[in-house]
Amino acid sequence: METERQTILVTGGAGFIGGNFVLEALAGAVGNGSFRVVNLDALTYAGNLDTLSSVAGSPDHIFVHGRIGDRELVDRLLAEHRPAAIVNFAAESHVDRSIDGPGAFIQTNVVETHDLLEASLVYWNTLEGEERNRFRFLHVSTDEVYGTLGPTGYFTEESPFRPNSPYAASKAASDHLVRAYHHTYGLPTLTTNCSNNYGPYHFPEKLIPLMILTALRGEPLPVYGDGQQVRDWLYVKDHCRAIATVLEKGAVGETYNVGGHNERANLDVVKTICRLLDEHAPDSPHAPHEQLITFVTDRPGHDRRYAIDAGRIERELGWTPEETFESGMEKTVRWYLENQDWCGGILSGKYRGERLGLGSTGSRA
Repeated sequence: METERQTILVTGGAGFIGGNFVLEALAGAVGNGSFRVVNLDALTYAGNLDTLSSVAGSPDHIFVHGRIGDRELVDRLLAEHRPAAIVNFAAESHVDRSIDGPGAFIQTNVVETHDLLEASLVYWNTLEGEERNRFRFLHVSTDEVYGTLGPTGYFTEESPFRPNSPYAASKAASDHLVRAYHHTYGLPTLTTNCSNNYGPYHFPEKLIPLMILTALRGEPLPVYGDGQQVRDWLYVKDHCRAIATVLEKGAVGETYNVGGHNERANLDVVKTICRLLDEHAPDSPHAPHEQLITFVTDRPGHDRRYAIDAGRIERELGWTPEETFESGMEKTVRWYLENQDWCGGILSGKYRGERLGLGSTGSRA
């Protein structure tokens, strides 16, 4: 007998992490392998329907163009499809863009996340019996809400919030709202705070895809400051598995940190990319690609180090990352080399790989 498909509403499901989650869910690679996805995405600069081309004809994937702050639309989707869960990826997510234009981050990540919580609460209160008991609202967030670390130590679920960028502050606010809607109204919420993701379908303003595509063009590779800012890197498909695990097994009202156990300085990441390009693109006229590295002025307020203690999700829910930094990076570089059409579609639009996040007054006007 075929397993009944569980309907979930995924917001921001045409973005990087959300798009990968939708693809993995529909392929049966995460969760119980029987998801039906209603995918709501505003298709801002980072949303890309090309990411979802392989499931465009699937009866288990319903794409809806719209914003999480459109209350009439969200109410209709909830009433029509009656999802067992909402997985909220929808967010403005790039630190540099938040420096240039913080208003959009407050609008989406705070105001519209509140709107989505309100709609979810009303919907949940219409449910009865098992439908009400099984419903979950899973909010996907970031380790940047915790601020910056010194040379030692790790962020845990008990670490205080000390955001240092408009992006991080907006995500911290949304995390607080999710917590408040559980403790005040009883909404069955879950929150995940993840370290830096990388992998297929990543918008090329982020470090790893930007370096890959810029190196292939033979242009200077801009490394901020001294390049010794440390991040914990998490392969995106490992993150998708973690989200599905929290959705299935997580304790209501709790937070789970998700990390890859892969701390690397940004400069070392760029050098790894250059080495892999030398290996996998031997005909490139720009090899050795490491000669393209150029140090540029650091980002304002650049956090020095992030590192996640993912012990809780490992102990309590049994999740661990499958990819090492080396194996995940090799898969990522190979994917970008083999998917130049997807990359070209992105770069033919407004974003051309230019420097963002300098905080000029004109860009915030």
